[in-house]
This record gives sequence, C-alpha cells and structure tokens, in this order.
Amino acid sequence: MNLIKGLGTEDLWHAVEQLRQHKLRTALTLLGMVFGVGAVIAMLSIGEGAKQEALRLIESMGLRNVLVESRDFDEDTLTEIREHSVGLSKSDVRAIIQTLPSVEGVSAEKKIKTWNLFSSQASSDAQVLAVSPEYFPLASLKISEGRGINDEDNRFYAQVAILGAQAARNLFPDGSALGQRVKINHLWVAVVGVLEDRDLGKDEFQGVSLGGDRNRVFIPLETALKRLKFEPLESELDSIRLRLDKKADPQLSALTVNHLLSRRHGEEKDYDIIIPAALLKQQQQTQQIFTIVMSAIAGISLLVGGIGIMNIMLATVLERTREIGLLRALGARKRDIQVQFLVESATVAALGAFIGVFFGLALAFVIQQFAGWPAGWSLSAIVLSVSICLLTGIVFGWYPARQAADLDPIRALHAE
Repeated sequence: MNLIKGLGTEDLWHAVEQLRQHKLRTALTLLGMVFGVGAVIAMLSIGEGAKQEALRLIESMGLRNVLVESRDFDEDTLTEIREHSVGLSKSDVRAIIQTLPSVEGVSAEKKIKTWNLFSSQASSDAQVLAVSPEYFPLASLKISEGRGINDEDNRFYAQVAILGAQAARNLFPDGSALGQRVKINHLWVAVVGVLEDRDLGKDEFQGVSLGGDRNRVFIPLETALKRLKFEPLESELDSIRLRLDKKADPQLSALTVNHLLSRRHGEEKDYDIIIPAALLKQQQQTQQIFTIVMSAIAGISLLVGGIGIMNIMLATVLERTREIGLLRALGARKRDIQVQFLVESATVAALGAFIGVFFGLALAFVIQQFAGWPAGWSLSAIVLSVSICLLTGIVFGWYPARQAADLDPIRALHAE
C-alpha cells in the first residue's frame, strides 16, 4: 500500500484485510454498531408508520372538523337533565351556523335503534344511521355505486338508503344491492347507493370511536324523524359534525361552540366536543416522547459501538507499531498514518451500518407482524442512521489514529 500518495482504494482494501485477519474481534466490535443502527431504523420506521396511520385515521374524522356528540346517561339522570335541556337538536345546528361564520359545512346524525334489519336474501346486524346530505363529504365517504342522499330525499321524506360495503354484502350476498329493498324495523326503504369499501383497521383513535361505516345503513335524517319512533327522553340528534374553513382555529371554534351550546342547554353538560386536530397533536406528542426514549437507547448502543471501535483501533496501533515506524522511515507523513487508521475505523462503522440496516428493517417487520404496530419505510431514516454510524466510527477512531501518527519512528522500529 502506498500511503505517500494519500487516500485511495488501497487504503480501503488494506483496512478490509486488517479486519479480516481478526474476524472474531471485528465481529464483536460490529455488534454495537449493528444494534445501534438497527434500533435507529426500527424506531424511525415504527414512528413513521404510526404517523401515517394517525394521519389516515384523522382524515377519516376530518382534520378541519369539530364533532359534537350527545352523551349517554341512565334514565334517572337523563330525566333530570331534560328539565333544563332537550339535548342536541336541529335548532342547535342553525344556531351554530349563525354564530360561526367560519363553518363551511354542517351535518347532523341520529342513531336508529333497530330490532329488524333484513332484505329478501338475508338479515344483518348493521347499525342504522339517519344523516343529513352533507354527512358523506364531511366524513370523507365516497359512493361506489348509485348516488348519495340529497336535499330532496330529506324534503319529501324519501324512503331510501345508502349501504356500507360490508352491509351490502351481508344483506345481498347474491348480487348488487342497487334497487333492492331493505326493511328497517317497520319501514321499507329502497337502496339507491353503496359506499366505497374503506377499512380503517381500527375502531377507535385516542379513545374516540371511528364509526365503522362499512357496516352501516344510512337513511335521510328527516325521513327517520318523521317515520320512525323514538323514546320520549331521546335527543333529536346524536351528533353534529362541523367543517371549518382553512383559516379557522379548530380549538378556538370548539370553545365558541361549547359556550353557545352550554347556554342553549341550560348549562347542562349533555354533550362532548371532539377536535380531531387536537387528537392528532396529542398523538404526535406521545410519539415524540417515544422517539426521544428510543433515540436515547439507540444512542447508547452506538456509544458502546464507538467505544468498541476505539478499543480495537488502540489494540491495532500497539500490534502494528513496527509497521508504523517502517512506513514513517520510508517517507509516510503523520497525515498518511492518521488517514490509514481513520479509514479502518470508518470501514468497521460502514460494515456495521450495512448489517444494521438489514437488522433494523427485519426488526421493524417483526414488530409489525407480532405487535400489530404499523411500520413505514423511510429512505431518510436509513440515510440518517448510516450517517450517524459513520460519524461515530470517525469520531471514536480519531484518537487511536492520532496516537499512531504521533509515534516516534525510531522507537517504533525498535518496538518488540
């Protein structure tokens, strides 16, 4: 190897040869780097997967939405509350629209208690939900067949229904549901549309139910209120969904809605307000804590790997003292010696990083399969972890390389 000409491919091959001659020592040194890089990649992959899943779940709720949901009470408590509040109602919707100019859209929903739900082919346990026409775009639901519920359906109390994908398959296993009839309790309705199949994979996010629209039957809100019977103490609506414009602050808007409804409901807290944007922020904060903890663990692994590199390089300097003296005698500069040993330490780090990448990806896959946590593959995570590993190798290899470069050539030649 000609170090006088500076750093080249010869330096790299020489470094590889030196590592090959001490296989066991090199392998033990690599472990810290492998585990460190693997932990970083696995952590960032799981974090990226959690971030993507959170965004997907929040999008199903609507990132710019504010949800108002009626609370459940026992009969005695509800009787007392009804002395001051009639619960969520269509008049609340009108009041919100008049009070909040930032509202782009509003939908109202009412859950229907069913004891009969069947078609000519089969029965179903699907939930029946009466909704206003704006419900579907605000809930990010799309129609795959037929049409949705429109204003005329509400105005004329049309006996029509939209089926979720799973409900359609259960009620009509032998063919298309469009144009077929379904009986809800005592009311016959015609199927005019079927939703796109959307499987979120989870029933709730941050403790909030995501609905399960795949196994639902939707009918016009006014039709339900006109043609179906409800308990005397039930509120007119079970949920109100608001879509805010891009300039509005969801949390400030939610405070306004809460203040308005509190006055209208006689200060009775018979509703909950859910802010999807706040849920996302809370999830991100939790994820950030997780990332910090895992980063500390990965950092410790890399620190141990760095110390291992320093140990092996210090041992190498002692073993090759005469070689260093010979190179200096032949004209090698201190810089050439230092570069040679830095290349060796960087080679160890690079090899550890290469193996660690595969270890990290495999670890993330195992976590995804057995723990059920989502994983997202990120090129930036791989680049970041490999870069940190290489930097660790160079930093911890600098001191041994400096020690080698500072050896006295004459004493080095006479070393045993």
